[in-house]
Amino acid sequence: MGDSKFITLKNQVQGIINLMAKKEFIDANYKLLDAEESLEELLDFSKEDEDLIEISKYQVLLNQLQQKIQITLK
Repeated sequence: MGDSKFITLKNQVQGIINLMAKKEFIDANYKLLDAEESLEELLDFSKEDEDLIEISKYQVLLNQLQQKIQITLK
C-alpha cells in the first residue's frame, strides 16, 4: 500500500481537527464522513499487516473525533 494513501487520510484528519478547533463542528462532521469513506476504501484493498495496523489506529482516532463532534452538536 502506498504511503500516499495514508498521507491523504492524515491530511483529512488534520482538516477535521482544524475545523473542530474553529468550532465548525458541522463542517467537521462532513469531513469526518469523507475520511471514514477513505478509510473504508483502504480497508477493502489492504492485505499487509502493517497497513491493517495503521488503519486500525485511524479507526480509533476517527471514532474519538466522531464522539467529540456528536457531544458538541447535542
